[in-house]
Parts: sequence; structure tokens; C-alpha cells
Amino acid sequence: MAYEFQVAVDAADPHTLADWWAETLGWEVEPSDEAMIRGLVAAGHASEDDTKTHNGVLVWKLGQAIRHPEGLARAPRVLFQTVPEAKTVKNRMHLDVRVGADDIEKVAEQLIERGATFSHRGRVGPSSWVTLLDPEGNEFCVSA
Repeated sequence: MAYEFQVAVDAADPHTLADWWAETLGWEVEPSDEAMIRGLVAAGHASEDDTKTHNGVLVWKLGQAIRHPEGLARAPRVLFQTVPEAKTVKNRMHLDVRVGADDIEKVAEQLIERGATFSHRGRVGPSSWVTLLDPEGNEFCVSA
């Protein structure tokens, strides 16, 4: 049996990081259901402390997801979730943003202008990539 999965990314500020990654990938931030959130708070299933306002919208404080604009059939959901500790070591798993061989440098430069940090360039045989850090220091590669 095959399973579906989502990618979870630890974050200090999941909503801001979700916004950055949604723009980076051309994806969309999952919309918030403010009426549902208010209803759960009113019914005592959640508290106001579980929520916050982000970009003028009531959201769950602990996390924010992004999705491919064509839905889960196209790509897995990515969930950014709050964790109490700061990132301290290299990621053991990371995303490769595949842009095509001709656009690696151009896209890497655009992402650096938007808040990514350059880490290093890599090459194995005919394959090359640029490793960057997102605004919270998570490694990812721009590759073919």
C-alpha cells in the first residue's frame, strides 16, 4: 500500500516562512477558515492564545501550510510548524527546487534578493546546483 505524505518544516515564524516558500515555489498558502477558528474558540475547544492575526487574517498560531496550486495530486503539502528551539545543525533532509539547468544561477540570485543566503555550489558529473539557506537557515538546493 502506498501512502500520501506531507513535508513538515520546523520554524520560528511559520506564517512568514510559509509566505516566503509559497512565493518561491509559485504555490499558495492554504486559506484560513476564520469562522471555524472562531467557532472552536467560542466552543472552548481552543483559546485565543492558539490564534494570531497574520496579514489581517485570523490563523492558527502554531502552523501554516502551503500547497501546489493544482492540489495534492500534483505535489505534497508542506506544513511549517512552530518549534521552541532554534535551528542548530545542518538539515538531514532538504528540498530541491528544480528550475532547469539554464535557470539555476538566475533563480538562485532572485532568491538571494528575496532573503535567501548563499551557501555553496555543487557539481557531480553533468549535474550542478546551488545550495542556499531560506530566511530561517534551512538548506535547500536550486537545481536542474
